[in-house]
This record gives sequence, C-alpha cells and structure tokens, in this order.
Amino acid sequence: MQHMEPLPRHAGAAPSSSGPLGQTGRVRVKTLRSALPASLVVMSLVLAGCGGGDDDSADKPKSDETPSQSQAPEEPATWPLTGELTKGGASAELTHPAYIVKIDNSQDSNPQIGVGKADLVVEELVEGGITRLAVFYYENLPKQVGPVRSMRLTDIGIAKPLGASIVTSGAAPVTLDGLRKAGIKFLDMNNPHVVRVSDGTHDSLHSVMANLKKIGADAKQDPARPADYLPFGDEALPAGKTATTIDVKLSGSRTSHWKFEGGKYVLQNGYMPQGDVFTPDTVIAATVRTTLAPYSDPAGNPVPVSHFEGSGKALIFHDGKVVEATWEKADEGAEITFKDADGKELDIPVGRTWLELVPGKGAAATGGVTYGK
Repeated sequence: MQHMEPLPRHAGAAPSSSGPLGQTGRVRVKTLRSALPASLVVMSLVLAGCGGGDDDSADKPKSDETPSQSQAPEEPATWPLTGELTKGGASAELTHPAYIVKIDNSQDSNPQIGVGKADLVVEELVEGGITRLAVFYYENLPKQVGPVRSMRLTDIGIAKPLGASIVTSGAAPVTLDGLRKAGIKFLDMNNPHVVRVSDGTHDSLHSVMANLKKIGADAKQDPARPADYLPFGDEALPAGKTATTIDVKLSGSRTSHWKFEGGKYVLQNGYMPQGDVFTPDTVIAATVRTTLAPYSDPAGNPVPVSHFEGSGKALIFHDGKVVEATWEKADEGAEITFKDADGKELDIPVGRTWLELVPGKGAAATGGVTYGK
C-alpha cells in the first residue's frame, strides 16, 4: 500500500497564469489570427491616395482586395462541471446558475436521493468526525435531492469559484455572516421548493428535500455559462502507478473506500441506493489546511473549517492509475490548477469528478490517503 502524507498549506501561493478558462472540452481550439501581407497594405494605401472621380468607388468591390484569411473558429460548447461536449453542439448557457446542494453523508442520510444525477461532488469534513457532501448540479436538475443539511464556512472556498447558489437547510449565525460577506448566494427553507418530506424514509432532521427542477425554473436569469470548475482538457495525464483501491481517511470515524470497477470509481461505503449512484471517472484527493470555527455544534463538538485555498498535495486517480501532483488556488474564489513534479500544469480528464478535501496539518485530526493494486 502507498501512503500520502498531507502537506501543509503554503501561504501566499501565486495565481497561475493559465487555468481552466478557455481550455474546456475534449478539443482544444486555438484562436487563429491573420494579417494582410505588408506589401498589400502598402499597395492599398497608395491606391487610396490616388483614387478620385467616382463618388461611389468606395462601395465597389476591388479585385485586388484580400479578404481575411480566416476567422476565429468557435470553441465547441462544453459543460462547466464535467468538461464534456454538449449534445449536438447545444449551448451550455442556461437560465439558471449552478447549484450546490449540501447533503448529509452519514447513516442517517440513508438513502441519499438524487446524488447519482449530479455533475460533480466534493466531500468535506464537519463536526463529530462525519462528512457532508457538496453536490453540484448544472446540466440536469432533478425533482428531488437530499437529505438537505446546513452549510459550513468551508463552503465559501468550494462555491465561490463557480458563483454557485447553495441549497441548504440553514446555517449557524457565524456561517451565515461569513457566507454573506463572501458574496455566496444560498436558498434555504424559506424557499417553497426546499421542504420537509415526512414519508417515513428519514427522521425529521434528515427529511429536508429540494426540488431543483422547480428552483431552476424560478431562476429565470439571463443565459450564462459558469467558468469551468476544474482545468478540464484532453491532454493525457502522466503515466501513473496502478491504483484500483483507494482509502481516503477524513477523520478517525470516516474513511471513504473506493474501488475502480468497469472504468468507473465506486464508493464502497456510501449511502446512495442502487440506480442512483454517482460513479465518477476521476477521484481527486487534495490535502487542505484546517482551522476551527468560532462556535460548537449543539452537542458541543468543535466545527472544523477546511480552507480550499493556497496550495497542497494532491493525488489524481483516473483509469485505475494514480498521479502525484500539487494543487494551487490563490484565494477562495480563484480557479484551481494542478501541477506535476516538474511544475507542468495538468489537465483533468473530462467526465464526472469526486473531490475529497483531506484534512492536513491544522486544528482537525490529520487525514491521509492509501491506495493499492
């Protein structure tokens, strides 16, 4: 078994000069710029100076004019949370924002509903050693998603780069104040489509469900496409070691067990029911710095904050292989980049991704990652 020791966050990481913007999709399309040959430019100036007589001569086509050799080709339309091409080249500019639904990730959430229809998932540590999922939706908005739970200060660094709206059951006053100051939009149980569903499937605390389809229909914003969340691209990852089993330790009581099966990664100890399982193409484990929020939960447990900014160690699992890398994110709202040992930026393969925020050195117990053949 291989083991990843988390690295501490390096303060003041410089933003990358390049990143996901303009690098979306399976096909990289470079903008082509062309100019007229210098000799033709000179000739056209001479002819312009000698012309005269016909008032409408400027409107007449000239046989020696050279049209622009090429126009910048349009980049293929891709989805911002997967990097995949849209069907038939359809626009990826929708009339609703991207949504992040906060979903419980403990036995009390069994069964989780709607996670299998998501585009991307982030797993984050919360109090009591359990984790919570930040589940991303843009391309498809299901009718029911949940159990919806409360936000944490960690969600600022998760949501801000995308400009996403968080769907939540609420939050502590400290968290609400922090998210508002950071400009994070959210929808809570004041929204008519975020309600308790008392059908006996979950207890009262874990019974809040969201109808994303209706939430999206009510948005009615001008069509817009969020920036890519990850630096998606079609450049192959460096050759990595074989890794078909992954154990991501997030706390003393939560280790996510992954297995590579049939070209996808399958979470062995999740709470998604059969037929509604999120099976990512890529799993990324990124080590993050942690601190404690200035409050405790109702049971008296300290509340950890994972800081998704700065830099740290990362392991990228794809196609049954693992690539060691580092991640960089200049601040909470910046785009994220990944680099290999030589400092070369890495593309993240298009498709669905599960991102694990692994506690590094800080206030929370240090996590880690092991993997094997």
